[in-house]
Amino acid sequence: MSELDALLEANRTFAAGFDHAALPAPPARRVAVLACMDARLDPARFLGLGIGDAHVIRNAGGRATEDAIRSLIISSWLLGTREFAVVHHTDCGMLTFSNEELRARPRTETGADAWGIDFLPFGNLEESVCEDVRRIRSSPFIPQDIPVRGFLYDVRTGLLNEVQVDRQAAA
Repeated sequence: MSELDALLEANRTFAAGFDHAALPAPPARRVAVLACMDARLDPARFLGLGIGDAHVIRNAGGRATEDAIRSLIISSWLLGTREFAVVHHTDCGMLTFSNEELRARPRTETGADAWGIDFLPFGNLEESVCEDVRRIRSSPFIPQDIPVRGFLYDVRTGLLNEVQVDRQAAA
């Protein structure tokens, strides 16, 4: 059995006991979380969230990309979220490569040119959190009254620590 087949079987088991059909689309706790896609992170679990509690947006590095901000705009304007959390983590793979290194790999292995892609690697965890919080705060499409806070998740301890982001630098 393939891994995808095993996932489908797990879904059938989940669906057999599913009792959340009446949940509304807006998140009950009115919060959206932008986090890294790293498999060691389970944002719902480490934040104590249940089904329907929050929007969780994930990508490589938990970066505030144009698409992540698009999701936050929809989350706030259409679905009523009133707080945002940006979560990066220790031992992140985004610390281990440069754009040039990653762009070269597809070209070497497939001949496809990835030189136009910014993979958004970073060299400093705290600064990457600050950069993404600032990027969200400075979007003209994000309501200014929505708090945007940044955090570092420690993959060794499971603790979430807040990163202080200078509000002046957001302007």
